[in-house]
Amino acid sequence: MAKQERAVRTRRVILSAAAQVFEERGYQAATVNEILASAGVTKGALYFHFPSKEHLAEGVLHAQDLDVPIPERACKIQQMVDTVVLHAYRLQTDPMVRAGVRLSLDQQAQGLDRSGPFLRWSHVGAELLEKARAQGELLPHVTSAETADVLVGAFAGIQAMSQALCNYQDLPTRVSALLRHVLPSVVVPSVLAAVDLTPTRGATVYAELQALHPDLPTLNPELPSLQREPVS
Repeated sequence: MAKQERAVRTRRVILSAAAQVFEERGYQAATVNEILASAGVTKGALYFHFPSKEHLAEGVLHAQDLDVPIPERACKIQQMVDTVVLHAYRLQTDPMVRAGVRLSLDQQAQGLDRSGPFLRWSHVGAELLEKARAQGELLPHVTSAETADVLVGAFAGIQAMSQALCNYQDLPTRVSALLRHVLPSVVVPSVLAAVDLTPTRGATVYAELQALHPDLPTLNPELPSLQREPVS
């Protein structure tokens, strides 16, 4: 059991180091040697978990997903909003998410399949919108898959703009504005009137998840760089 725990810990440290290097350098410029130096592990340990730089990047792309789900909401549009703003909050505060998004949008990442995060988010959005439709929350003309794709693409642009202008400091405000502009063309007005679209909603949802899952880390928006834990 102790050996398995060490392996899990080593894998986590390697991923954290890879995330730091990928976020700072981009996929193409990053090297395995840089990741090794940052992680402080042997080459054998790294290649045991990740046979190549591509596998390291794929690990970071997958690691940005939160393992615990948002609690079910009676209003499915609120649940969809909470999913979006939670990701925005984690992008602003969680180094692994920042690195995953950097990789997702890195057009110089030749040979790396960057489609996974976009497809996952579109699928999640379309599912929630279909549930919203079943409860009469959507306007009649709305196509769930199309709307989900629009939201995912718009979010990608908004976060890229926020990163370029102020290193994500205004991301919750920009995402709130995006939702306030898009959702009136999607959601029944009486439903939308009761949905919380405020910029602080993402932090509120994360605090709710922490209360349910105390092992979740505390995220600090004032600390944009990765905190790496040492390998014993």
